[in-house]
Amino acid sequence: LRIEGVVVEYLEGVDDLAAHLRDFRPGPERRVGVLVDHLVPGSKENRIAQSVAKSPVGKHVLIVGHPFVDIWAAVKPQRLGKDAWPTIPRNVEWKKGVCQTFGWPHRDQADIARAWKQILSKVTSYADLEPALLGRVEELIDFVTN
Repeated sequence: LRIEGVVVEYLEGVDDLAAHLRDFRPGPERRVGVLVDHLVPGSKENRIAQSVAKSPVGKHVLIVGHPFVDIWAAVKPQRLGKDAWPTIPRNVEWKKGVCQTFGWPHRDQADIARAWKQILSKVTSYADLEPALLGRVEELIDFVTN
């Protein structure tokens, strides 16, 4: 990606996306691609994406979502020695439910952060990720490099 002049940044959500875009100043030669969690109709993320699309820089910004309940689920469960990601009841916070089901600590945010590090440590190549995520990432790369 570096050869193509592509920079990847973690935004910690899209609440401040408009400010990031103002700072970056997207244009015909400076395109922006954004991968967003929870990009579903009616969500805060969807309203932000629609606002950006209608803005003056909208044609230079592509915002896409992924089909997973959480980005954790984009990691193939087999990498963790599991057949599938567990089904977690809606009344249980998904990450805590996953940790509990897998027998991992899940008391606080530090436990959840350690679980994510454990999951990431099992990802060694693109082959460890679900094709549905890779397709969205490829779409973003195509957008910013063409």
